[in-house]
Amino acid sequence: MIKYTKLFIIFLLAAIAFQARAQSTANTSSPYSQYGIGDLTPMILPQNQAMGGISTGTNIINRFSSINPQNPASYGAISLTTIDAGLFGNTVSLSQNGQSTQKNSNFRLSHVAFAIPVTHTSALSFGLMPYSQVGYNYTKTFKGFGTGSPVDTNLVNNIYSGEGGLSKAYLGYGFTIARNLLLGANASYIFGDIKHYQQVEMPELFGSLNTKVERDNAVSGLSYDFGAQYIWDLSLTRHVTFGYSGSARSNLNSKTSYLVSHYTFDASGNRTTDLDSIINQKNTAGKLALPQIHHFGISYQQDLKFLVGADYSVGNWSQLSIGGVNQGMANTSSLNIGGQYTPNMNSINNYLATVDYRLGFMMESTYYNVANPSGGGSTNIKSKAVTLGVGMPLRGSLTSFYKMNITAEFGQRGTLNNGLVKENYVNLRLGFTLNDKWFQRYKFD
Repeated sequence: MIKYTKLFIIFLLAAIAFQARAQSTANTSSPYSQYGIGDLTPMILPQNQAMGGISTGTNIINRFSSINPQNPASYGAISLTTIDAGLFGNTVSLSQNGQSTQKNSNFRLSHVAFAIPVTHTSALSFGLMPYSQVGYNYTKTFKGFGTGSPVDTNLVNNIYSGEGGLSKAYLGYGFTIARNLLLGANASYIFGDIKHYQQVEMPELFGSLNTKVERDNAVSGLSYDFGAQYIWDLSLTRHVTFGYSGSARSNLNSKTSYLVSHYTFDASGNRTTDLDSIINQKNTAGKLALPQIHHFGISYQQDLKFLVGADYSVGNWSQLSIGGVNQGMANTSSLNIGGQYTPNMNSINNYLATVDYRLGFMMESTYYNVANPSGGGSTNIKSKAVTLGVGMPLRGSLTSFYKMNITAEFGQRGTLNNGLVKENYVNLRLGFTLNDKWFQRYKFD
């Protein structure tokens, strides 16, 4: 047990250091992340993500304490000190007009979360998770100094890029009322930087002034989540759990810096230092208004054997505004379905029988409402994915339990219609979960 605990602590420290180092870098490769506050990341750990992302109606799974920040009411069922940390990697292939245009891979920390029982029917949880990710880089080239003239071949390159994102540090408490009713809440601090760049270059006109526009949005502030679960016991081993959780509307602090500068290229094609700054506005104060979000879930579980469930979520993201300006996003809706099966959790001679096998499906209408490049209105971007994974128990002791969770997600987002971009992606998640009895006073040494 001591060996595994040391390895787990080393992994946590390395993960936290990696997260601090990668805070301002791009951890996604999607042109859609230029809109709003980027790609939104739900507060779902790998073991739930493998089941299609179901979480609102789940707490203890196969009598194993699992942290579920998506619904803080679930903390009330945690009976052992629980630590969960993991990594995330993905590969995205972009295509437009029926042709593959780009393929990228990314890697980052996915989460670090802790839960500590306070009483027999309540627990405290805290952790750090990503909230949104921004990362894109693409170029649009026009002839005739941007006029599109087929006669004039002088080119103008419009280069668009962005990086950064927001993180969410949360502190939550959940407790049980009247045995089967669980309530809970999270208070979270959302922080980070979102950076957007736009460059206009004339590469074939030596000595011309090229323009760069930089917009940096530093965000910080508090948000609040709340939840409830009711467990209907059909027998000692079979249960139905109904769940609800939500995020309250909140206003975060936003400081925007805006810089417009000129630069040139030398005879060798190397970029020179900035020549001047036409506009330089720093730390303009404003508010970033986050909308209200609702999650509804149900699950059916037979202890030590299987769990199935479904979630439905809606978000009023059309209310998203930055600095008092509505961002023109769409309201979101999503459906998650999935479950897990364990052949024989108590098997001694067959390790594969003790593994949790997970499968799920998800579909979402995202908050991206993108203007059609070909003209004529806009398109709401939708996504769908199949998930699968395993929960592999590791050797522990009489009071400590370890599990490694591996999840794969195969999905598509976007469309080739109206000149838009279609993404085919594979998301991989690796998580480690520790259950142990800590902070317990023994009567006898």
